Amino acid sequence: MKGLILSGGHGTRLRPITNTSNKHLVPLANKPMLFYGIETLRDSGIRDIGLIVGHTPERIREIKSAVGDGSNFGIRVTYIEQDAPRGIAHAIKTAQEFLTSANPSGKFVVHLGDNIVRGGIKELVKEFEGSDADAFTLFSHIPELERKLNTWGSPEFKNGKLVKVIEKPKVRKNDLAFVGIYGFNASFFKAYEKLKLSPRNEYEIADAITALVRMRKKVTYHILEAKWWKDPGTVEGVLEANALLLDDLEPFNRGRVEDGAVVLGKVGIEGGTLVKRGAHIRGPVIIGRDCTIGGRAFIGPYTSIGDKTTVDNVEIEYSVVIGESTIDCPQRVTNSLIGRNVRIGAAQGKVPRAVRLVIGENSLVSI
Repeated sequence: MKGLILSGGHGTRLRPITNTSNKHLVPLANKPMLFYGIETLRDSGIRDIGLIVGHTPERIREIKSAVGDGSNFGIRVTYIEQDAPRGIAHAIKTAQEFLTSANPSGKFVVHLGDNIVRGGIKELVKEFEGSDADAFTLFSHIPELERKLNTWGSPEFKNGKLVKVIEKPKVRKNDLAFVGIYGFNASFFKAYEKLKLSPRNEYEIADAITALVRMRKKVTYHILEAKWWKDPGTVEGVLEANALLLDDLEPFNRGRVEDGAVVLGKVGIEGGTLVKRGAHIRGPVIIGRDCTIGGRAFIGPYTSIGDKTTVDNVEIEYSVVIGESTIDCPQRVTNSLIGRNVRIGAAQGKVPRAVRLVIGENSLVSI
């Protein structure tokens, strides 16, 4: 069985971070979010994976540079360019040749590159592979606040059977939403031929699944109960997913912590990093390679500090610092997503006691 991961799209909800970088490479617990999807398929037994990379040359180079040929993950990667972001169903259609050739079972699993399911999907994939189902899909319960955002497709059932999926319905009939993981066989491509462009000018995956149901294909579904699922497509989503992943952190120290520094709880410190005397780190926190944590720094819970970053004279918590940055300011920084090569320093005048920052690459901010 083959796998397909979608890593195209513009990531408009994560601007300005995505003005200069692919959203699928935004780190969560210091690992690009795309890597979680790759590992999920690999751990499900899938070793032949196609990667939809969009059509923008610089973004394609970014993805290829990060993933390579897949050997670091123990898989084989085939890169597939999509001429424009025309929807999930169109991306799958674009990969038809890859998905159907040298694939005796004809079945494949699709994983959106910005979705994370804690605990993986190994059993679901095994069940699908051994069944006579033509497709499967996943749903998850979502809180009332997220339902109001109306970001995800919603299923409708009759007598316990899935009868249709509606993309971003005006009225939801339940608290379930699409999880961005699907399984199909070759009948998907027949269903695709029945699709029309949606009002969003896309070929919707919800319409494709509904078409399969109407073709009387066997479409099964699963509801994630015990596992958490995140679609970190917004700043809030990135921070929440980062926090959830840090909860599972196994503490380690490959750097150097001076006497007089305080390190409490689940903290991971990579090689080449120095934590100076007087610094205070309270986990869960992960700190990348070749960082310097100054003696006046407090790094609070649920924070990820990327490689080659210097932090001092600041209290920072529940934040993601992508890396190669310098943060030295006497203010409390919280709920922040800070891009690469950013400098944050003190400024004159009155400032708020807490600031919230969403900063793109190559920025200079004085506070």
